[in-house]
Amino acid sequence: MQQAYPKYVALGSRLVGIPEVQTIGVKPNFHDYTQQEQQQILDSSVILYPTLNYAQFFTTMGKRIFPSLETYLYADEKMKQTTLFNMLSIPHPRTRFYLKREFSRIMNDFEFPFIAKIPRASARGRGVFKINDTADLDQYLLRVKIAYIQEYVPHDRDLRVILINYEPVLAYWRRRSSDNFKTNLYQGGQMDFDDIPHDIMPMVRGFARRCKFNDVGLDLLKCNEKWYLIEANMLYGREGFKKKNLVLKEVIRHKLLAGTLLDK
Repeated sequence: MQQAYPKYVALGSRLVGIPEVQTIGVKPNFHDYTQQEQQQILDSSVILYPTLNYAQFFTTMGKRIFPSLETYLYADEKMKQTTLFNMLSIPHPRTRFYLKREFSRIMNDFEFPFIAKIPRASARGRGVFKINDTADLDQYLLRVKIAYIQEYVPHDRDLRVILINYEPVLAYWRRRSSDNFKTNLYQGGQMDFDDIPHDIMPMVRGFARRCKFNDVGLDLLKCNEKWYLIEANMLYGREGFKKKNLVLKEVIRHKLLAGTLLDK
């Protein structure tokens, strides 16, 4: 019987279980794949979820991938994201990086309170600190070789927008608890789907396109009538989808079969 849909190849596990996608897996050496698997990868017109291991190689070869190379390169890289946002003139809280020999300059550039972050490996709200005084700052500086310092933008909630191929598929507020400045759900934040500002979605799409992030959760907050892009999360959670009775891989599958997953 003829297959109803074309067969796609994936390396990463995001689409495991989708019948139209064969997930081959990620192997550290290309020659670890069987000859048949190697040929299947090389013959495929597009590779889904190639992972950082292979995304750059496929891009160099001119092979289409999803997500984009940029989606992988900037994942969990707060300093790189901040630099990119600044270079693209995307509204972002004032942020500076300091080497150890420059730590003494921080108090010249920022007033309490301000935000300090661990530049890498600080997902789920971990590694983000509100610095209220010199004692807080000293404790933070003991943790890092490079300080990531950001102005504190007062807020009681932020907006998470998840985009697949630059199109919003889910948006929700994350409200902070009264005893925590963080809105992250893993840090006690609460999810809220009421009064989502759909009028800003063209702006959010533009941010994603300019950064070339096509599978991403963008976190934004509003202060004094101005929206700021705080950061991009490529490993966004699934809680919002569950609350809306959605399954992420089925959302992606629908786009894949409809021909709208891959940017034209």
